[in-house]
Amino acid sequence: MITIVAKCSAKAGKAEELIPLALNLVDSSRKEEGNVSYNFYADAADPAKFTFIEVWKDQAAIDYHNKTPHFQGFVAKADPLFAGPLDIALYQKLS
Repeated sequence: MITIVAKCSAKAGKAEELIPLALNLVDSSRKEEGNVSYNFYADAADPAKFTFIEVWKDQAAIDYHNKTPHFQGFVAKADPLFAGPLDIALYQKLS
């Protein structure tokens, strides 16, 4: 399994636009065959910071996900709302 941690910040005044887009992405992504879990978190101290934590069966599932219409649509709509590039890291569970 592969865990993805993707951190982002919304531009000033854009968090309320980003949240429903992200929640729709989460809902659609959870239905994918290779998805183990997919969650979206808001920073408790800063309402403009968010984190996606995703667990996927394997790299093939991630590759499939990245090509889906719901992911591509999210990227197109959300990109202008981000304050900067996403901080994305992939992890493999060791124990």
